[in-house]
Amino acid sequence: MKIEDILATKGHSVETIGPEATVERAAQRLRSSQIGALVVSADGEHLIGLVSDRDITFALAHYGRALLNMHVRDIMRRDTPTCSPVETVHDVMRKMTRSRSRHVPVIDGGALYGLVSIGDVVKNRLDEAEREVTLIRDAYLGRG
Repeated sequence: MKIEDILATKGHSVETIGPEATVERAAQRLRSSQIGALVVSADGEHLIGLVSDRDITFALAHYGRALLNMHVRDIMRRDTPTCSPVETVHDVMRKMTRSRSRHVPVIDGGALYGLVSIGDVVKNRLDEAEREVTLIRDAYLGRG
């Protein structure tokens, strides 16, 4: 299965934030949107980095209360893995595991195309496993 298949169900909408936004604003956006990461982009189309709830938590432990007034660019991850819509879910799971990333921006033609999370790929894998069990059960019952 390809990443495009997940996005066909999930959608291509991506929450972005500018690099000059405050960390406090990023935390508010994460909470109000009930998501775990924001793609950092100056124009909503080109990836600069990624900031997650985990990045904010780790930075809070390092900078303390001063963090809230810092800019997203000061704590975002610039080396976040990306993928294309035609990559397999299995390959993206491998990227997530190796990089310890829970979110992977999807880039197509140099532009932001979507975002997949660990939850998306786990749900996809569970759905695949359920389909496999159904096929095996139906094949077994069909022989009797």
